[in-house]
Amino acid sequence: MQKIKQFIIISVIIFSLFFLFGLEVIPDNFQLQEVLEAAKNSDVIIIFNSGGWGNTPLQEAEDFVPIVEGIEKTLSGWGYNSLVIPYTRTKDDLSGKITGAKDFLNSFQTSSEILAEKVNFLTESLPDKKIIMAGLSAGGALVNKTMEKISEKSQVFAIEAGVPFWHEKFESENVLQLNNDGKDSLSVGEIKTLLFSLAKAPLKWILAKMNGEDLTFSQAIRAPGHEYFWDSPEVGPQIVSFLKNRFK
Repeated sequence: MQKIKQFIIISVIIFSLFFLFGLEVIPDNFQLQEVLEAAKNSDVIIIFNSGGWGNTPLQEAEDFVPIVEGIEKTLSGWGYNSLVIPYTRTKDDLSGKITGAKDFLNSFQTSSEILAEKVNFLTESLPDKKIIMAGLSAGGALVNKTMEKISEKSQVFAIEAGVPFWHEKFESENVLQLNNDGKDSLSVGEIKTLLFSLAKAPLKWILAKMNGEDLTFSQAIRAPGHEYFWDSPEVGPQIVSFLKNRFK
């Protein structure tokens, strides 16, 4: 028993030191020269930021892709061609997720600086293009922090859905912040609702597995109201109105 306790204590110390002082692992991301080439026939560049760890591939992000597709379709109806560029926030391994966790706890100081540099480069290289950064949940928080750091430019816009309540929000005419009209418990900070949802998540996940349902633990733990649908009156119409005022 004593050896087990010592092992646990040593493991915690090693993990803590690695968390605090370990090398930062930055994921590979879109190459600027490739974007410049791909954007030649596009009017708008949409930078996609998923929720969670921020490493969900575009084709698998079923919770946010329909919104990005809705943005593309809306702009297409007005004569704009769009190019969607996924932005990966966290490398999909242990060291990458430790770096991602540190960045999350530090309000995305590191990743927002990297993204801001890329956006500033694109605006300088492609002054005739418009850029939309779109993000869900933690991805929305990253977008918001990035908007705070880039130079105020009329060609850069942000659409943020479900930014967690503890992240300080940057206000701008070029930023649209969605919280399902106050129904998103994570975005508005309904602590009791969030705690109750967290407490029942393990049971919800176990029951789903017993019934043969394909439910991930992250889905089981999802906060009430933290789902965004293009067809919802709290989402699609608000985005269309925001874009219409700035693109038409």
